[in-house]
Amino acid sequence: MERSSIFLMGILVMCCGAAMAEEEYMKYKDPKQPINIRIKDLMSRMTLKEKIGQMTQIERSVASTEVMKKYYIGSVLSGGGSVPAKQASAETWVDMVNDFQKGSLSSRLGIPMIYGIDAVHGHNNVYKATIFPHNVGLGATRDPVLAKKIGAATALEVRATGIPYAFAPCIAVCRDPRWGRCYESYSEDHKIVRAMTELIPGLQGDVPSNSRKGVPFLAGKQKIAACAKHYVGDGGTTEGINENNTVTSMHGLLSLHMPAYYDSIIKGVATVMISYSSWNGIKMHANHGLITGYLKNTLHFRGFVISDWQGIDRITSPPHANYTQSIMAGVSAGLDMIMVPYNYTQFIDGLTFLVKNKFIPMTRIDDAVKRILRVKFVMGLFENPLADYSMAKYLGSQEHRELAREAVRKSLVLLKNGESADKPVLPFPKKASKILIAGSHADNIGNQCGGWTIEWQGISGNITVGTTILTAIKNTVDPKTKVVYKENPDAAYVKSNKFSYAIVVVGEPPYSETDGDSLNLTITDPGPSTITNVCGSVKCVVILITGRPVVIQPYINNIDALVAAWLPGTEGQGVADVLFGDYGFTGKLPRTWFKTVDQLPMNVGDRHYDPLYPFGFGLATKPTKAT
Repeated sequence: MERSSIFLMGILVMCCGAAMAEEEYMKYKDPKQPINIRIKDLMSRMTLKEKIGQMTQIERSVASTEVMKKYYIGSVLSGGGSVPAKQASAETWVDMVNDFQKGSLSSRLGIPMIYGIDAVHGHNNVYKATIFPHNVGLGATRDPVLAKKIGAATALEVRATGIPYAFAPCIAVCRDPRWGRCYESYSEDHKIVRAMTELIPGLQGDVPSNSRKGVPFLAGKQKIAACAKHYVGDGGTTEGINENNTVTSMHGLLSLHMPAYYDSIIKGVATVMISYSSWNGIKMHANHGLITGYLKNTLHFRGFVISDWQGIDRITSPPHANYTQSIMAGVSAGLDMIMVPYNYTQFIDGLTFLVKNKFIPMTRIDDAVKRILRVKFVMGLFENPLADYSMAKYLGSQEHRELAREAVRKSLVLLKNGESADKPVLPFPKKASKILIAGSHADNIGNQCGGWTIEWQGISGNITVGTTILTAIKNTVDPKTKVVYKENPDAAYVKSNKFSYAIVVVGEPPYSETDGDSLNLTITDPGPSTITNVCGSVKCVVILITGRPVVIQPYINNIDALVAAWLPGTEGQGVADVLFGDYGFTGKLPRTWFKTVDQLPMNVGDRHYDPLYPFGFGLATKPTKAT
């Protein structure tokens, strides 16, 4: 009897153990299972609270391990300039991201969060990162292969800080340079913008040939999820006013502003961000027809749709005036993840109320969560949720700086080179007795980089590691050549010093978004007087550091040579490489250069097209052994 009871007990224990093992096997945790099976399994286990948590993206300043666990938060972001510490190291970033992730992993189902950041011209929030030229400069290169390499380098630097997701690229087609985000656009011509979507496979990896159209793709731990933005028509607003209204027909929208989205989706882009702007008076964040109808149903986009920063708040005017209505309009239109970024409890409570009271159907919530989980599974976040320090070496690496330097060289557009082709001014000789470098942008990394650099608006000064144009010139000229730097010399000083030639570097201050909107598009003072004082007295080249064409016609006759250098980033050496003939000028205007702002908007193909320099213009020089 005793023996049989022991036997029965053994059987019972084995059965219980088998049942427990059966219970513990969760398909969603098994990487061998197909992604759709994993999504279905995980969805079947999730409560409404967990689903709404996944749809919520919060700013790092309000995130914590406890918040991630308690509210099941799906994503965290760094807003522009939001960092764990001033001049934080890659390791400090990794530690912060991992702390948030550990909160997510300790929740009931352990769904990892996704951390996102604006890496729009390199890993631009992070001290010591390589800052590449802004998109307008890359558009001047006409080089999609280069864009892809920049995407790959950016992915490595973003991963170096433990982050797997960037809000890039901006594939706006800027139709009016008065727009404060025009430098984030590759060109006024959608064909160039389409070509430069090669940045996406650079960031994410090449989509396998057998991949279904529209399905997000990520090629492993050295790649990051990309985000095509801002859907759609953000570059076409009236007078270039940021977040304003784009007035065009459906045909105009589809033929000009939409094509780069087709390419992005075919290339497996993981996410699409919605524009603050409106189309014919309808806010894009509330446009069901274009988000659900066109992007999801017609283009078969299977990644997730993310709002912009407080994007749903801005559905109403003034923003946040009727938040419940805004949540309903945005989520109903097809937004999957909401960049809240601060008042997350108000958003979660509001969306929960709308679902429980059947204002928003559960099917809409399930669609959003499936898409978010699909991207997370594709990214391998369930298998590799935590970062380590092994990739820290990529941040600001020499190889990446060389790539950025190449991008600078190829982005420079030579607009004037002497009075005739027979007597070119550039390239300058490296050997000269004494040369003058002048201008507010000659020795200023922050001005060189522009907006979205260390701070959201960018900031003037030597704010991160890099090479200023002044330093680059000193590195390049003959050691016996005396280089004199004077930011804003008067004409008498220039005349009395017997300079061989002068290089004037002037432009716009750093800015981003609405703060960059400008109706006059002028060079920052004292730039015009610096041009007049220097170029009226000595042979000179003017280098423009701007995010767009600016008013230059009044000074053009005084200037011997003129170079559009856009916003070149940290590697100013690329400018000197071409100025002194180690490489030739090859860049072509990605935008029409107007004579006066009264002509705006003016784009190639317009009936009344009378530019100072037409779209595609750019003088070429050959490399020379300049002495």
